[in-house]
Amino acid sequence: MSEMQGFILHAKTRPEKSDAFEAFFSGYVEASRAEPDCIEYHMLRDKQDPTLFIFHEIWQSQAHLDVHSNLPHMQQFRDMSMEYLEQDFDIRAIEKLSPSSSTR
Repeated sequence: MSEMQGFILHAKTRPEKSDAFEAFFSGYVEASRAEPDCIEYHMLRDKQDPTLFIFHEIWQSQAHLDVHSNLPHMQQFRDMSMEYLEQDFDIRAIEKLSPSSSTR
């Protein structure tokens, strides 16, 4: 059995581009959640710093994360991301220690 893959991604946007970033990317959330082996997928916005977006993702395996990462809309997002960001993404691998909230 493959080990689940998860990460937290911080996206620090340019202040004048924050709302456009939210509008641009929010459409991808439901599509990503609908992918067959997406366990968790959340887009969050920091209340103290509205230019900071945080993504929390858990995928069934590295192979499934790789498929997701190589979908055309995700490639488009990566290609366009620096138009919105002050700096490149800060990505941190995480280990899932508690059950998914979707199992309640």
